[in-house]
Amino acid sequence: MMMLTQAASRPSLTRFANLTRHLSFSNTNTNPFSLSVSKYNINGPRNFNRILSANASLHSDSSVQKVEPVSYSIEQPEIIFIGTGTSEGIPRVSCLTDPLKKCPVCSKAVEPGNKNRRLNTSLLIRYPRPSGICNILIDAGKFFYQSALRWFPTYGIRTLDAVLITHSHADAIGGLDDLRDWTNNVQPHIPIYVAERDFEVMKKTHYYLVDTSVVTPGAAVSELQFDIIHEKPFIVHDLKFTPLPVWHGRNYRSLGFRFGDVCYISDVSEIPEETYPLLRDCEILIIDALRPDRSSSTHFGLPKALEEVRKIKPKRTLFTGMMHLMDHEKVNEGLLKLMETEGLDVQLSYDGLRVPINL
Repeated sequence: MMMLTQAASRPSLTRFANLTRHLSFSNTNTNPFSLSVSKYNINGPRNFNRILSANASLHSDSSVQKVEPVSYSIEQPEIIFIGTGTSEGIPRVSCLTDPLKKCPVCSKAVEPGNKNRRLNTSLLIRYPRPSGICNILIDAGKFFYQSALRWFPTYGIRTLDAVLITHSHADAIGGLDDLRDWTNNVQPHIPIYVAERDFEVMKKTHYYLVDTSVVTPGAAVSELQFDIIHEKPFIVHDLKFTPLPVWHGRNYRSLGFRFGDVCYISDVSEIPEETYPLLRDCEILIIDALRPDRSSSTHFGLPKALEEVRKIKPKRTLFTGMMHLMDHEKVNEGLLKLMETEGLDVQLSYDGLRVPINL
């Protein structure tokens, strides 16, 4: 049954005490500025005292990997980059089949474990609660199934406690139908937090999920509960989210989200002045950076994204939403120089990257 509720605002959570970050520079490839998450102890029911590194040696081709599920509890909140690419993903089929021109990034992206392989931009927030680990997903795009297949077994992710939607393009909502696997086999339903304007789009694109009365009796579809959010703070499973309204092209509104000291803005071409105060004292900024040379009509390019970093002044920045012109190793080599010349801690994220956070 569909449920429509308005998310209520409550006071911010008490911060987890004495949380520390465990970020380190990776020495697993030729780029000294490539970030990885250092290992930290995990104590679960079976005393798992290790976690898989963010540089998990999973193949990046399209074949299904045999991955043994991991079961553990976490001591510290973290984010996992479920996807960091554009709507079409990387590698592009058109690049791999071009007989005349070889695309260097797409050619690398088919290599096992290469960080240039990127699926639709998406982020998972994980944090401990007395009842267990809470998993909140931001966006479920059209490649969500492939991303979940790759990372959920690897990092022991089984349940989805909520999904937040940034906007109603296919790379953000195209995977809502795939949530049936969870609601058929893992849990009874999944709450979807979405703005009214995007819910109106879903009434057309996913009409059978909004109004399940039209579904043929006996057919199984995702059981979703739609919670309408507005541009003011709301609470999901004891965690406060503050919407960050931005423009994603002319007259098209998208949302970023702030949670704890993290600000996440995946699809943006302009940040309104009224949004900047919501970005103050940001510890980790995750922001759109489509291409290395310029912006498009709907996305920041790297030069514009760097301008915003200098204006917002976060402690650390991870770029996301990169197309196939953004070579992971080469771009990060250039970003490393900004650390030396300006003190800017900036780099590209990659699919599967895990980062401990403060909430």
